[in-house]
Amino acid sequence: MPVKTRTAPADAGLLARLEAIVGAGGVLTGEAALPFATDVYRRLETPLAVVRPADVDQLQAVVREAAAEGVAIVPRGGGASYTDGYLATRADTVLIDTGALSRIVEINQTDAYVTVEAGVTWAQLKDALDPLGLRTPFFGPFSGLAATIGGSMSQHAISHGSGLYGSSAESAVSVDVVIADGSLLRTGSAARGASPFARWYGPDLCGLFLGDCGALGIKARITLPLIAKRPAFQCASFAFEDLPSLARAMRAASIESLDDEHFAIDAPLAQGQIARQDNAAVVQMALTVLKSSPSLVAGLRQLSKMALAGDRALRKAQYMVHYILEGVDDREAKARLDRLRTLMTAEGVEIPNTMPTIVRGMPFAPLYNVLGPKGERWAPLNGILPHSHVAAFHQALEALYASHADEMTARGVWRGGMFEVLRPSGFLYEVALYWPGAQTAYHAGVLPAEHLASLPQYADDPETTAFVGKLKAQIIALYAQHGAVHFQLGKLYPYGEVLEAPSLDLVRAIKAAVDPKGVMNPGALGL
Repeated sequence: MPVKTRTAPADAGLLARLEAIVGAGGVLTGEAALPFATDVYRRLETPLAVVRPADVDQLQAVVREAAAEGVAIVPRGGGASYTDGYLATRADTVLIDTGALSRIVEINQTDAYVTVEAGVTWAQLKDALDPLGLRTPFFGPFSGLAATIGGSMSQHAISHGSGLYGSSAESAVSVDVVIADGSLLRTGSAARGASPFARWYGPDLCGLFLGDCGALGIKARITLPLIAKRPAFQCASFAFEDLPSLARAMRAASIESLDDEHFAIDAPLAQGQIARQDNAAVVQMALTVLKSSPSLVAGLRQLSKMALAGDRALRKAQYMVHYILEGVDDREAKARLDRLRTLMTAEGVEIPNTMPTIVRGMPFAPLYNVLGPKGERWAPLNGILPHSHVAAFHQALEALYASHADEMTARGVWRGGMFEVLRPSGFLYEVALYWPGAQTAYHAGVLPAEHLASLPQYADDPETTAFVGKLKAQIIALYAQHGAVHFQLGKLYPYGEVLEAPSLDLVRAIKAAVDPKGVMNPGALGL
């Protein structure tokens, strides 16, 4: 598809001014912009330019210049959005990539907080804190090698640490946000000129900018609390025959706050993961288990169990959940595991703990899952449901799949599911759709060329792409019917369309206060 770019003289003047701020290498246009302007699922408009400021002063100056020109301003973090979160809806868009804002500003061990620039990845932060024996309560999604802290705060993220501490937003203490006129807005204790040690200082201004998808401003710095790492851990996995029994067991464990993190998957997703493991991956997993074990003997014992078990249990299980339980010592970790076993085995059976053991040692994995195990395109959808609605939603979703079964088979479309409980009132039901489709500029930008070359290649099939789009829309409608809310709202999930009038009026008033011309990520949140 040819790349359309604007060539108006006014655009050339703006680009020259932006280059004067960030340098010529920090402004990308045309083909060079495409890897940044394409998300996991698709591309909309090609932006006028992608701009990569190197510090907060440059970020403020870029926003001021773009706002003065009246163009749209869209922030981008690690780039793993699949909900049009950072996609341009207008050609007159400056897409601001925050990846070069990668400084860890302060690690304050006395006051127990860390401040980072928005483009710092979770893996980068973990590497800095590990030698100090410290961590943040939530410490990143599985994609933490690429996912940035600013992006996670804008979109909401879960995974590592979510069992006890919830989503990424629940670990925020303070944010510095560049609003549409280029001003820097600070929150919490920092808003009165103090250090950013406290979130709660009057109304929660920090919370306003969490999960906003960049519609209210661009995060420049984020402050997170520090806690001590707990050295002891236990891992456990359990299999269930059906989703309702899995959901009941996960709810029971969550109410007792037993685990630091957990994740559950269904058989199609588990078998897809197994299918993609080559010899190099198996070796890496073995090294990971040895590295993360408390001793060489314990690591070899765990590897022996894994080798004896193989993947038989994983291939037989319809649903499986994996837990990581931590403690200040082995006694605490084992006590948590004993209680977890009691809750899980009421309806499930214990299986080898291969997967959580690997995740404990290697929490951040390369982004290979942005394509399916056989090179298929991948698009996830998420909904957080009240526990009382999970079984009914699952039944309705299975009925929807059944109604499309023939066409899904004919087009090579398949699906999987991933699940988690969120502290403890919500049940995350995430759908993953896979289909044969052409790779995009996004995949070329985030995956090694040798990995892409090892996968099957598919031609673009507009009819199958349209079918997947229709299926996505129907699944989102099902979520709505069953009272779900969503993370990573972007421009995909309903928000402005479904809020009640008083709440929507307030959100619109806040948007008007910080972005009176409506240039910040137009369309995000349905605003």
